[in-house]
Amino acid sequence: MNLERERQLIGRMGERLTVEQDLKDFYAHGEIVSRLAVLTAKELGEDETFCREIAVAGMLHDIGKLELADVIYGNSDNIMAVERSKYVRMHPTLGIDVLRKEGAYSEEVISFIANHHENFDGTGYPNHLEGDEIPYGARILRVCDVFAALVSNRAYRSAFGVDTAVEMMIDDVKDYDMHIFLAFLKVVYSKDFTAVREMIDRANAR
Repeated sequence: MNLERERQLIGRMGERLTVEQDLKDFYAHGEIVSRLAVLTAKELGEDETFCREIAVAGMLHDIGKLELADVIYGNSDNIMAVERSKYVRMHPTLGIDVLRKEGAYSEEVISFIANHHENFDGTGYPNHLEGDEIPYGARILRVCDVFAALVSNRAYRSAFGVDTAVEMMIDDVKDYDMHIFLAFLKVVYSKDFTAVREMIDRANAR
């Protein structure tokens, strides 16, 4: 799917980042989540219109973080971890503001992004939604986002392997819509995952 408009938006907002690698990592994470979300949606039997929406939402799900670049990227070592966490939790809401200002995105896409940190058992944020209260696309993004983060290198740890990441997610399975999670697992252990694995490997090799 052509996500050039979304890449351009990230590029414009990414000018706030002082470390080039942070922007590369941001792109890579969005692309991995987007691809996984589309594959999962297809496994769930969703149509092309929905798959297009979830692809866009996957690419832009963390766009609100770029509004917080000074706090969560680059030279922010002087900010306590608890304080940084407080700011990070603002990014879904900030993402709404960014996309509405752009004026090019549907309310469905915006709702997926706004709620991609809600957990199925109601323990997520920002609104502690539970079960079917959480928009369907946001439930897909939740699973894909967690997995993509686990299999990627971070400043504070190395990437986990695919099997380890899956095991860790199973330990926290209450966070996810089980119907979606099972479809996601089918994707991870299918031939379609090969391209995603290559994306992950490229990102971690940087």
